[in-house]
Amino acid sequence: MQNFTNGVNLGGWLSQYPRYDHEHFKTFITRPDLEQIAAWGFDHIRLPVDYPVLESDDAPGQYREDGFQYIDACLEWCRAAGLGVVFDLHHAPGYSFNNTLKPETQHLNVLFDQPEAQARFIALWEAIVRRYHNAGIPIIFELLNEVVLPESGPWNALAHKTVAALRAISPDCKIMIGGNHYNAASELKNIARLEDPNVVYTFHFYEPFLFTHQKASWTQVSREFDQTLEYPGFFTGLAEFLRRAPHHREGYAWLVDRPLNRALMREFLVPVFEFIQESGQVPYCGEYGVIDCAPAESRRNWHADLLDIFNQYGIGRAVWSYKGMSFRLVDYAGQVADPLLIQILTRK
Repeated sequence: MQNFTNGVNLGGWLSQYPRYDHEHFKTFITRPDLEQIAAWGFDHIRLPVDYPVLESDDAPGQYREDGFQYIDACLEWCRAAGLGVVFDLHHAPGYSFNNTLKPETQHLNVLFDQPEAQARFIALWEAIVRRYHNAGIPIIFELLNEVVLPESGPWNALAHKTVAALRAISPDCKIMIGGNHYNAASELKNIARLEDPNVVYTFHFYEPFLFTHQKASWTQVSREFDQTLEYPGFFTGLAEFLRRAPHHREGYAWLVDRPLNRALMREFLVPVFEFIQESGQVPYCGEYGVIDCAPAESRRNWHADLLDIFNQYGIGRAVWSYKGMSFRLVDYAGQVADPLLIQILTRK
């Protein structure tokens, strides 16, 4: 996909921030960061944005000019650096993937149940597209990050309704739609595709999860397994873990005797290959990566294998994530965490 071959996420800036804080917004990402990204050889960024940057729950429909100004600045920096932008609504009014992780917050996800929440969602997107569809740089509007629903029907309906509204503003802007269950590759087949050449489909890839999220404090299975894994290698300790934790057998028992290698990675990507063959469209991988506490050489090997496969199929992508966020390319002081990984990510 032209201008969107190889990118990096700017997580933690205008989304998943510690608190709503203008000092953070002004300093976490600045022009030199975009210049650095371009100098490394990336051709675009994915810009996750949480709706409170743009709109207050106390005044829905009244958009924050001071929030939009951060995006204005980012797009100007990208224009100067020659970078495209995937504008990702990471947290929408009435929906956040983070709310799905804990029973006590799941009730906050009302977007697919309340017509007024859907109207607000569409109105926000209309404001975004009105402002940026003629931004003068390559830009794709990603409707919503990591939907999680029992089935895909409600999201397909809302996505189609939103696209129709945006087409009244911009008949040919690029719009991106992901599938259910955290943008799983296996859910690409359940996206109700549109007869629209300017709609792009997307998935995320963090497989095998036990490797990419090893020791991650925010996921139950990683906390409980608590095992260092190498790539290539094996799922060391998994059989014993599943004996102690039978509630995880359904998801992970099939991996007990499997080598952790490129062949296994390709198995996880079969739904992507099938989507390409069936639809004739190559989806975009909006997030991929390995937690930065994994062994450094294993982290490099995983990325090298995945990118070889992506290049074979022409799959554009954006690595998670540029700064901090437990998947860092640079630390919070801006220092490069692993120069060899940068070389792997940006080699032609």
